[in-house]
Amino acid sequence: MRHRMVVLAMVSALATAASVTAAASSSPAPAQAASPSAGPRPPEPTRPPGPTPPPGAAGGEAWAWTQLTSRGTQIRYVSTDTSRQCPSVRYTLGTTRDAHQMHQVSTPMGAQFPTTVCEVGVPLTASGARLEQVAAAVLHPGDRRLPLPGWTSTTRPQRIAVIGDTGCSVPKAGTVQDCADHQTGWPFPTIANSAATVTRPDLVIHVGDYLYREDPDRENDKQRNPGCTTTADAASWDCVVADFFRPAQTLLAGAPVALTRGNHEDCNQNFKGGAGGAWFRYLADDLRGDGTCDRYTDPVAIRAGLLNLVSLDSSFADPMDNGSTAAKAVFTRQLDQVNQYAQRRPGEDFFLFTHKPLWMVKSAGHTTGDVTWLTRVLGDAVADTALHRLARNVRLVLSGHVHLYQMVDFDTVRPPQLTVGSSGGPLDDGPDDLLVLGQPVGTPPQPVHQSITQTVGPTGGTGVFGYADLGYSSAGNTWVLTFRNTNGRVLGPTCRLDTSLAGKSFLCPPGASTGPGTNRPGGPVAVR
Repeated sequence: MRHRMVVLAMVSALATAASVTAAASSSPAPAQAASPSAGPRPPEPTRPPGPTPPPGAAGGEAWAWTQLTSRGTQIRYVSTDTSRQCPSVRYTLGTTRDAHQMHQVSTPMGAQFPTTVCEVGVPLTASGARLEQVAAAVLHPGDRRLPLPGWTSTTRPQRIAVIGDTGCSVPKAGTVQDCADHQTGWPFPTIANSAATVTRPDLVIHVGDYLYREDPDRENDKQRNPGCTTTADAASWDCVVADFFRPAQTLLAGAPVALTRGNHEDCNQNFKGGAGGAWFRYLADDLRGDGTCDRYTDPVAIRAGLLNLVSLDSSFADPMDNGSTAAKAVFTRQLDQVNQYAQRRPGEDFFLFTHKPLWMVKSAGHTTGDVTWLTRVLGDAVADTALHRLARNVRLVLSGHVHLYQMVDFDTVRPPQLTVGSSGGPLDDGPDDLLVLGQPVGTPPQPVHQSITQTVGPTGGTGVFGYADLGYSSAGNTWVLTFRNTNGRVLGPTCRLDTSLAGKSFLCPPGASTGPGTNRPGGPVAVR
């Protein structure tokens, strides 16, 4: 998300986003064979029957999910019960079905982190994962089954849901988002359920910004969030549950996730505790048990069969969003590392996913050069790498931060930039796509070849809540992209990623880049 002071100014635009939900296609997306180990499950209740055990209670409450990491697939488990015991995970490998003990990563540390964290690696060829010997009184998912990858080392995910900037904005001062309204106020719970039941992905990519409840005392959904209701609760485990795990529980029960850090998961002045400490304790690639936080971490290479994901931590890139290029040398080194990863596997696809976009266009005027793009420090760092660009097989950049959905491409070796920051937080204003076309963006400047931004008006304006749906087409050996709104319905064109590595672009219906959504030629196109 943009710097908090900038974001708060945009909250008043929320109400108008609802008007576009009716302008959606009724055609669903391409059918994919459901993986027996990764299919979505029926939605769980918002709260389990009866009172939820508070943090520190003997029974406690536990959450488990599957996360792709640099070390392969991991099942993670966090519990507030006092036993400090880790459960086991039973899965089938070949013809054998055995239980595997999870190992303890951390134990309770003060009021912010009253939890035991456990994890275990699972081989790619495993199936049928189920938790056993759970000490917590309440467990999510309730059936104890965890999704596993539905791909092999020689295939790839067939369906990917991309979400970003999902938390409910409850700042210390200024306008509070309507966290209790899950349709037009804070729609992330509805978006997560739609992605799970409509898109049915076998992988979810989150491009950062999970934790927005800076002062829970100001939120309007306290009854849903025991333990996250006072100012002192900010960035606690219970607020992590309120902002991410509870609204996303159906989606997490249906598919593994790949995560990158956002600027809201920032370090405090002490570099310990706070939202950054929560990120490293629960969600980071390499979990920590001491509550510490670092501003810069190395890129993380994640394999999803023949699809390679590289997570770049851009949470502290241009922290004030004022065009600063400080720390360019840090990101140049990191992007050199990204290129090295890609060059080691030249015949495979790479997606770079990082919170702050490299080339997102925030606004554009009528004259050439009258354009605002983000984030200059990252674009400059790409130009300063040994290749002076991203490796040829980096086919797509996925980001968030700006609370819009936008796809821009350049029809050059530079990969398209897909920004998906519209999955929950207060929406931003977007540009008129007609004015974006041809504008010079990036370092060195390249004219925008195509721009598709989802906004409520034909010439820009407030964004539209939703998420991106990427489906793999085995017939074309490429990826097909659609945008889906809060309820999972398609808005705008269906575009196919060109297989060329020299002129990278999305192939969209004629006129699709000349206007957002259904407001201009190239409107909704059937995805199935």
